[in-house]
Amino acid sequence: MKPQAPPVPRTTQGHLRRVGVEIEFAALAPVAAAELVQDRFGGDIRQLNPHRFKVEGTRWGDFTVELDAKYAHPDDKVLERTQASGDADWQRLRAELHNRTRALIGDAVSGVVPTEIVCPPIPWLSLGELDSLFDALRLQGARDTRDSLLYAFGLHLNPEVPSTGTESLLAHLRAYMILAEWLREEIDIDITREVLPHANPFHRDYALQVLDPGYRPDLTTLVRDYAVANPSRNRELDLFPLFAFLQPDTLSGLLGDERIKPRPTYHYRLPNAQFAQPDWSVVAEWNRWVEVERLAADETLLAERSAAYLAHHRRIPLSRWLDRLREWMKEA
Repeated sequence: MKPQAPPVPRTTQGHLRRVGVEIEFAALAPVAAAELVQDRFGGDIRQLNPHRFKVEGTRWGDFTVELDAKYAHPDDKVLERTQASGDADWQRLRAELHNRTRALIGDAVSGVVPTEIVCPPIPWLSLGELDSLFDALRLQGARDTRDSLLYAFGLHLNPEVPSTGTESLLAHLRAYMILAEWLREEIDIDITREVLPHANPFHRDYALQVLDPGYRPDLTTLVRDYAVANPSRNRELDLFPLFAFLQPDTLSGLLGDERIKPRPTYHYRLPNAQFAQPDWSVVAEWNRWVEVERLAADETLLAERSAAYLAHHRRIPLSRWLDRLREWMKEA
């Protein structure tokens, strides 16, 4: 399977748009996963702590491989406070105790908390090369979200935005809301991920607000409205990293969450991690995302689909919105 071209394949600077990829799995320790990354893409492995590694110097940049648990890793703020205390021996003792405690926590939760590989931004045309890594993880016994009711593992895509203009951002948000139900069916979201708050859908009232043709916010209003309606990172399409990049002061005044990392990307959190499914790949998930970008880029069709969504959801429908989406996607 080849990655499909988005409507805007290059940035305004002329380079191929890039995509950050994050993948979660169980039953494979971070050090073993880091070795698989190195085997596929080269680079040097550097251990940052017992449960966090970097594979540095690949042709795309640095991969991070770690246990996805905050308390499995040393807290830099705690260590800074320790270094600020007066006695050198006491500083060393406290730092060692803190590091050992965090390492033990990581050992204790490693069977439940996923290992996560965070890839550097990769040109969308090269996404297929990641599938060789996924195949290697599968062969080494990596377990996915279908393997246990305790697992809610996902694949996150972070596509570089084609434009930071407010009209473009609003068009992509609208296109996503229209296609969200179709994407959920295509992906077949795992029941655990449906129940747990990792990739929640947007609330109906917010979707109706955004899809109304009279909604023409400036960037500050778009950021504020989004933060008020979605006071959580756990949305299927998380815009907080993008808004933190574009308007850090506005967002920090509305949502103080140190986990938000500013970047000029959409944070698409919906897909499952599905190593056990033979035809599953990062390219398949990218190609689904491209449908969102195609709709966003077609101003006339987006207006028509938005009007149909509003007409459908403002009344008690006799048919499901998903049925309409299926018809449209077949036609496309």
